[in-house]
Amino acid sequence: MSTSSVTNAPSGDSPSVVIFSGGMDSYTLLHSLLQQVAETAESQAGGASQRNLVHALSFDYGQRHKKELVYAAEVCQALGIPHRIIDITAVNSLLAGSSLTDAIDVPEGHYESESMKSTVVPNRNMILLSLAIGYAVSIKAEAVYFGAHGGDHAIYPDCRPEFLDRMNAVSMVANYEPVRVEAPFVDVDKIGILARGLAMGLDYSKTWTCYNGREKACGKCGSCVERLEAFAENGVVDPLPYEPGIERPDIPPDAGTDKEAST
Repeated sequence: MSTSSVTNAPSGDSPSVVIFSGGMDSYTLLHSLLQQVAETAESQAGGASQRNLVHALSFDYGQRHKKELVYAAEVCQALGIPHRIIDITAVNSLLAGSSLTDAIDVPEGHYESESMKSTVVPNRNMILLSLAIGYAVSIKAEAVYFGAHGGDHAIYPDCRPEFLDRMNAVSMVANYEPVRVEAPFVDVDKIGILARGLAMGLDYSKTWTCYNGREKACGKCGSCVERLEAFAENGVVDPLPYEPGIERPDIPPDAGTDKEAST
């Protein structure tokens, strides 16, 4: 079985939609789907027809790390796949209280910390999935793929298996055309996701993870901490540039004194 294998892979003859934030998890998922489509598509007419079977969908919901959308666009352009960035910033007036969208400091530390609950955007994934399902129906897609993973469960209720199971059940009956909701990484943590991507030869300098949308990644928010931990556990140095003066568990102690290096 391919290292990129995902549960309930695309059939190869109907489109699929992937919610692509520009981050590590959805980047790995996107490439996994493309590889699966290449392996299973009935048509051998050429790569372009196969790439058109995977449609990437990104959302601008007013996140302070909007920089991730730039990364998403660049990746999709390089891959030559259909990609749309949808502006839904108007919903922010209804979804107050998150440090990702409001004037609230992004907490530092690991995801399992209680303070990380401030990064929850109310009902975000239900909103994004609902829009993606509608898009899937309009292009006659068979499924929406979503990069929720096992490390998200502690903080984000809308990344847990029970939520995803129910969203899938609703999506199968909400329209005349049933659309599956697939979350292949729901039982995999970021360490495991990165391991899959590295096995595929993916370049993670093309992803953005930090919740602070500054020039370089902060290395301190929960998203950065989890990313660096994943690279350290996989024995690989993160190629993303980080702000100076942070702990870099991905860089071995004997790698020299310059622990601010990004490559």
